[in-house]
Amino acid sequence: MEVWPGRPFPLGAKWDGEGTNFALFSEHAERVELCLFDGDRETRVEVRDVTAHNWHCYLPGVGPGQRYGCRVHGPYEPETGQRFNANKLLIDPYAKAIEGPVQWERANVLP
Repeated sequence: MEVWPGRPFPLGAKWDGEGTNFALFSEHAERVELCLFDGDRETRVEVRDVTAHNWHCYLPGVGPGQRYGCRVHGPYEPETGQRFNANKLLIDPYAKAIEGPVQWERANVLP
């Protein structure tokens, strides 16, 4: 899959007619994976570019309707407010829609 650096703004997913720019803010993340879903298949894309704490990439050919989420790696230090857990798929707070039911009982904020 072809991955370009993209732009740090706007946050969320933004389609430009040829591909989609993905951007998210995390001041303390050490690594970010963009997860694309096609049926039961998950493809993880390493987001390598960071500008002013905004992680971003551009995926040519990816358009509206693509199901996605993020896995964010970083410190787990509750005493400092850091609770990173890359096992949790994060929903984009800027998403226009979410497909399917969210299983809240399985989506605890704590590991």
